[in-house]
Amino acid sequence: MNDEPDEDFDADLDPDQDSELEAELDTGMFAPLRRIAIVGRPNVGKSTLLNRMANSRVAIVEPTAGVTRDRVAVPARISTGEGERWFEVVDTGGIGIVDRDDLGPEVEAQVLAAVQSSDLVLFLVDAKDGLTPLDGEVAKRLRGIAPPVLLVVNKCEGRQAGWAVGEFRRLGVGEGPFAISAQGGEGLRELYERIGELLPPLEEGLDEAPTAPYMKLAIVGLRNAGKSTLVNCLAGEERMIVSEIPGTTRDSVDVRFERDGETFVVIDSAGLRKKSKIADAIEFFSDARSHRAIRRADVVVHLFDVSQELGQIDKTLTRYVIDHYKPVILGANKWDLVSDMERQQFVDYIRAELPQLSWAPIHFLSAREGRGVESLLRLARKLFEQSKTEVPTGQLNRTLEKAMEERSPIANGARVRIYYGTQITTRPPTFRLYVNDKRFLTRNYVRYLTGRLRESLELENLPIRLELTDKAESKERS
Repeated sequence: MNDEPDEDFDADLDPDQDSELEAELDTGMFAPLRRIAIVGRPNVGKSTLLNRMANSRVAIVEPTAGVTRDRVAVPARISTGEGERWFEVVDTGGIGIVDRDDLGPEVEAQVLAAVQSSDLVLFLVDAKDGLTPLDGEVAKRLRGIAPPVLLVVNKCEGRQAGWAVGEFRRLGVGEGPFAISAQGGEGLRELYERIGELLPPLEEGLDEAPTAPYMKLAIVGLRNAGKSTLVNCLAGEERMIVSEIPGTTRDSVDVRFERDGETFVVIDSAGLRKKSKIADAIEFFSDARSHRAIRRADVVVHLFDVSQELGQIDKTLTRYVIDHYKPVILGANKWDLVSDMERQQFVDYIRAELPQLSWAPIHFLSAREGRGVESLLRLARKLFEQSKTEVPTGQLNRTLEKAMEERSPIANGARVRIYYGTQITTRPPTFRLYVNDKRFLTRNYVRYLTGRLRESLELENLPIRLELTDKAESKERS
């Protein structure tokens, strides 16, 4: 494949930075909202329409049929006739897909679940391709469903495809047709106004703004480690397709669930693989979304199959988590398959293979059987709360003084003085140390200090960031 995949889709959406709405998506999910499902045959532009409605690149868009497999649900703020309102929009896989991994039935089961749980269905067809037999098959499945259906004809750029809109009335399903261009944005105002008319607010003010989740939990790891099974177990429903075929999940999918009255978001990510084995643009974007899931998360679960040896990809993933200072749980999944192995032996193996994560807790679970899943969530909550710890300046400096007494920071015969330290932020706990010359503070000594702070400040299972400032920089700051 090319070094840079084709990105001519969604040309007016900035691929390099989050939009304002995408930033809101990262900081909060949504209260119960009116749900809109987008359905249709493969390659009619469902993911492009979702991205347009959410005003961000949420779903992978690529001209290969069958890119979307799982339900991708996101909040979208759209302008109705009565002003801007929030809705939950669900992208679905193509009905009638011929999947290269023979997952067509599983994809369609996810589509059916999305339709059954929606308040409105957008039946998307393609003006450029015209009416196809597969459109007719989709129409048959939508006849008689409870939610109202809007027939939406996509790819009506300018007037070039306008003549083909009328023929879709022959499908006999849904109100419309509404002629739009999901890529260019044409025709959406009329569609949005009709959505607002059909879906009044659940309660006054209830669907006007997102509400923040308690915690965002990213599940990452190799292909077939059991990530989707774990997400389904946490959510209490079959939100993700589970298969023995590696690479079933292609996108990063946010799934909302509740525990004890609190809302959580778990992010299922595509399984990582070596860059040399990334075969196409779909896998390229899947890999990028997996790394973005780590950056967005409050806590990361690095899940791996205990019946498989750790490889270089696991170690590379570990480095990425460390570089972004994320609280991480090493999730030893499929423990039920290796019952003859002693846990301590496995712990010793993990510690030897991933020494840079010696501070990260190891948690044993079986996502398939549901064993250890609730305790995993409790552990993640604990780490999230600890990451917000604020350390008093006096306690921090007493700890630094004691650490220097036990091991003096001397480098190349030069004595390094640490004047004092202060905490500058949380999540992760970040401390600024003022020193006489940071050039002589070695990496090993910084590692030693980090370990002592972690131990003495009751931050044992958390990443800690140290920022060094010497005299010259201190004067510049003032």
